[in-house]
Amino acid sequence: MNTILVGAQWGDEGKGKIIDVLTKDADIVVRSQGGNNAGHTVEVGKEKYVLHLIPSGILWPKKTCVIGNGVVIDPVSLVEEIKGLEARGFKTKGNLLLSENAHLVFPYHRAIDELRELRKGKGKIGTTKRGIGPAYGDKAARVGLRLVDLLKPAQFKEKLTERIETNNIAIKALGGKSVPVKETLVAYEAAAKILRPYITNTVVWLHEALTKKKKMLFEGAQGTFLDIDFGTYPYVTSSNTTAGGASTGSGVPPHRMDRVVGCMKAYTTRVGEGNLPTESAQLADLFHGMGREFGATTGRARRCGWFDAVATHYAGLVNGFDEVAVTNLDGLDSLSEIKVCVAYELKGKRIDYPPVDLAEWNAIKPVYKTFKGWKTDTSKVREYKKLPVAARNYLKGIADLTGAELTIVSVGPRREATLWV
Repeated sequence: MNTILVGAQWGDEGKGKIIDVLTKDADIVVRSQGGNNAGHTVEVGKEKYVLHLIPSGILWPKKTCVIGNGVVIDPVSLVEEIKGLEARGFKTKGNLLLSENAHLVFPYHRAIDELRELRKGKGKIGTTKRGIGPAYGDKAARVGLRLVDLLKPAQFKEKLTERIETNNIAIKALGGKSVPVKETLVAYEAAAKILRPYITNTVVWLHEALTKKKKMLFEGAQGTFLDIDFGTYPYVTSSNTTAGGASTGSGVPPHRMDRVVGCMKAYTTRVGEGNLPTESAQLADLFHGMGREFGATTGRARRCGWFDAVATHYAGLVNGFDEVAVTNLDGLDSLSEIKVCVAYELKGKRIDYPPVDLAEWNAIKPVYKTFKGWKTDTSKVREYKKLPVAARNYLKGIADLTGAELTIVSVGPRREATLWV
């Protein structure tokens, strides 16, 4: 069974942990979009791992991880991630493949990303400033460099020199400092030497694996409402974070996908700017006081709110969820009452879907249904049927509102804190 895992909210839903759990039954784990602006946190035993580009499947032995053509890769950052994993005893050579079609992120992308964000002032997007948007912009403008260019050193040097010089004009116009040509070439050529053995035609490789009946798991980054087409535009990322991105970002066609699993928190969070309809200072204080809900990539405190079933239902429509995995249930253990947004109110009218217009999105008010809390520590529960009745009622309620079958519940970051329904 080939499975796509997608975030049903604004990212940070705990996909890294769920991917890690699902990898047990997979042969291949594929990352198909995004860049090192994403962060997947996985805890194995007493060890904690934060991965940005490499699929979480790398933490399992005898699994092949693929970074597909839809990902934008910072070679220097990727090399650091590889070295960090190998220093902790994980083998990457032979277990990690990089698509020759994947586009590259350079220092000028990061510089332009940051300078554009600064110029927006109060209208900023809340970007991680990792250069992801400008790199995808170059891809769309047909001026980007790809991993395949790293295989030809002389050609790579010539192309990169031209791109640095051209982009330095834009950087100066935005009030920034020029990116040094020589220093950048040295750093990226050093990274290229390390990465060359990993680069291959992953589209052909994946199709050969399909003929061998290998099971594939497609790892999404960010979440549905950060999708460039379906998200809360313009407060989105620059790639397709929804299920369709798994096909376009890997070369595996849609009819070879068997199921889509939506991953969602038992409440709602987001990082960065843009409206969060159910935002609650009470929940933010609670979670931050517990030392949770801080970004794995940026360290920024996440904004927190009640579960938004309008958003997750829409995510189910866009992605075609067959199943849902609910994480962070234990975060709600201390509450006597838990709110769930079941509709929006816009200009006095009730609506059951997220608006597209930004002004309307900012004007909506949540309509809540209240569930009874369970006031019991669930973090040590290891069987679904042993959860408090109120907790199971809540889980069934939000799954039904989303419109998919509940199959996984997570009550902690470690593998063993996973309950199969």
